[in-house]
Amino acid sequence: MGQVEQEKNSGRNLRPLKSAPVLPKIIGTGFGSGYFPLCPGTAGAVLALLIWILLGEAIPLPSRESFPVALESFTIALILIFTVAGIWATAKLMPFWGDDPKRVVVDEMVGQWTALLAAPAFEYENRIAMALAALILFRFFDIVKPLGIRTLDRKRGAFWVMADDLLAGVYSLVILIIVGNIPGWVI
Repeated sequence: MGQVEQEKNSGRNLRPLKSAPVLPKIIGTGFGSGYFPLCPGTAGAVLALLIWILLGEAIPLPSRESFPVALESFTIALILIFTVAGIWATAKLMPFWGDDPKRVVVDEMVGQWTALLAAPAFEYENRIAMALAALILFRFFDIVKPLGIRTLDRKRGAFWVMADDLLAGVYSLVILIIVGNIPGWVI
């Protein structure tokens, strides 16, 4: 992984490894959450959840009825922007850090936002519970990798680093929509 150093036994001075570019590091590590020592993927997903909650609180709206549409629109924008930026950042970081390094958590952020698409339609109190359920479900699918997620995870390339987490987010989204629409269930 990373650029190759000269052999230590060659008698020559070693070349220092080049440092990864700053902007891809910021994006790829989810604004630094990927450096969290324990469970960096969960740290990235929690950061995405916090960004989403703060975004929901910060949206100025003329009426309460427009809130779900506005939050869903902002969430879709986050998913699209960070999917493209994440693929770019991951491609830039792979020569330095190797294939799918643990520090790259922008994919977990995008997967978490995908799962959160189920939450805006619910009342405020239920929306927070739904958001926490989205976090738990997304992390389950991201860690266990069932139903084709593992197949995507084994593929190489920056796109595939993002794809398995997007699929985990879609599975979480589907389950949350189904469970959230069962009469009498409050998540």
